[in-house]
Amino acid sequence: MTQDMSALEREIEQTRERLASTIDQLAYRAHPKTIVGRQVTTVKSHFVDLETGAPRTDNILKVAGAVVGTIVLLAVVRKVAS
Repeated sequence: MTQDMSALEREIEQTRERLASTIDQLAYRAHPKTIVGRQVTTVKSHFVDLETGAPRTDNILKVAGAVVGTIVLLAVVRKVAS
C-alpha cells in the first residue's frame, strides 16, 4: 500500500513538473517581446538570408517596385482629380 502511494506521489510530482514546464514555455511564447522578436525575424528573413546575411535583392526589388508603383498611382489620381 505504501509502495502504491509512493509511486502515485512520484507520478503526481512528475506531472506537476511537466505542467509547470509547459506553463513556463507558454508564458515565454506569449510574452510581447518574444512575439515581436519572432515577427522581426520573419520580416527580416524576407529581405536578408539569415544564414549568410546576404540581401535578397529579388524581394527588395519587388517591394521597392510596389512602393514606386503606389506613389505613381497616387500622383496620377491626384493629377486627374484636380
